[in-house]
Amino acid sequence: MAQAAKTIKVEQIGSPIRRHHSQRSTLIGLKLNKIGRVAEHQDTPEVRGMITKVQHLVRIVGEG
Repeated sequence: MAQAAKTIKVEQIGSPIRRHHSQRSTLIGLKLNKIGRVAEHQDTPEVRGMITKVQHLVRIVGEG
């Protein structure tokens, strides 16, 4: 039986205004573009790296 993929929920808590354009692009890549929006992604090293890049603008809501 295949294991279910682990997921991670991320919420945007900060504004990308006056931030570098690469941080704005990272938020868009995470499907976040408004404060309070929550997105669910597979827990992969790539997604973890994106979260680390904008860790001051997002928070992890849940892991599962």
